[in-house]
Amino acid sequence: MNQVVNSETFGDFVDVMPEDVEYLIIGFSANSIPLKQRWRNNGLSADFIADYLQTFFVGLEQNQNSHAVPIPTKSKNAAKYIANELLENAMKFSDDAVRYQTRIAFHLYEDKLVFHVTNAIESDNVDKFRNFIKRILTAEDPHELYIQQMELNASGEGDGGSGLGFLSMVCDYGAQLGWQFKTLESSVVLVTTMVSLTV
Repeated sequence: MNQVVNSETFGDFVDVMPEDVEYLIIGFSANSIPLKQRWRNNGLSADFIADYLQTFFVGLEQNQNSHAVPIPTKSKNAAKYIANELLENAMKFSDDAVRYQTRIAFHLYEDKLVFHVTNAIESDNVDKFRNFIKRILTAEDPHELYIQQMELNASGEGDGGSGLGFLSMVCDYGAQLGWQFKTLESSVVLVTTMVSLTV
């Protein structure tokens, strides 16, 4: 078995989620079609997740009777956007050479949605990603960092991995972010991104 030899976390990351809440896990195997060729289907997967979430109820009304209220439309749209962004990042930066399955999962609570996306990451991108995560977490004003990254992309100096999606989650949806890097005995690096969204 491929054991974990090193683990490192950043931000608001929770490794184990309780199982007494609604959750869904979707896996994408790299054995049939390379993950990087699946990006066209990310929108379909995000639509499915958002529609699936809409069937649940997230809290009781103030009188505490059995009639629950549905997830607000705003939260459904946020779930769709975040799921799509997470899948695009995971597919774009996945290491197809290791044939590791990419997974997206969500846990639904009365007051929040928590997404986890796990994929193998190419070794060339590990340090770059860590450095960007540290920039997000130490930024005094995420909105200012968001503007800086937009300007960088507009100038043509961006490298295609600007992190605008993560910054949009924070600035536009008030999401909390966390990451975990796990290095396996085989030297494969797995990265899990966690996004917590208030509904």
